[in-house]
Amino acid sequence: MDSLPITDDFLHAETLTEKAYRALEEDIVTLRIPPGTVVSEAILSRRLGVGRTPVREALQRLAREWLVVIMPRRGIVVSAIDPVRQLRVLEARREIERFLSRSAAKRATKFQRTQFREIAAGMDEAAPLADDIAFMRLDRAFNLLVLDSAGNEFAASAMTLMNGLSRRFWYLHYRQVGDLPLAARLHATVARAIADGDQVAAGRSSDALVDYIEAFARAAIG
Repeated sequence: MDSLPITDDFLHAETLTEKAYRALEEDIVTLRIPPGTVVSEAILSRRLGVGRTPVREALQRLAREWLVVIMPRRGIVVSAIDPVRQLRVLEARREIERFLSRSAAKRATKFQRTQFREIAAGMDEAAPLADDIAFMRLDRAFNLLVLDSAGNEFAASAMTLMNGLSRRFWYLHYRQVGDLPLAARLHATVARAIADGDQVAAGRSSDALVDYIEAFARAAIG
């Protein structure tokens, strides 16, 4: 199983814990580490080339996001994909994501707006190529940028608990019932609305994105 290199310089100020978390989160979300896999701090430490403490802290964060289950004295297991839980995620996600998108459009800095435009351009490039890994990385960067620019730590905390589960569910099923180019274009539309500071368009495009995600989830389940 190949993982995101722990030496990645995308965010040069990352701590070892943040790098370990980012690598493991991508491996779990893209199913390189499948549901039900038993993992250990020692094995992951060797795999990522970092100490056990950063790995332990990364796993604790992943447990809070429902991606792993830590069982005292029994081990650590990558969580199962639960379709019913995914529908509950979507119930909450629509309202929170609309609020975050509108808030980001209102509060984003000039630099953050530039980053949103770069993400939109990246999504446009990934769409015709159906490049799933590029899309997943851009999607994660988009999610983090929305959380950071919206300026509301309580909404951000709630959304953080849903992002990984949603991305993993999409990755599992998108080849059967998904439309990666459409998903990329919908993300790009939200990103551009935020970059333009258009709160109404940001909310409307966020709803359109969640409409697609909900239709996708129901098709995957049904």
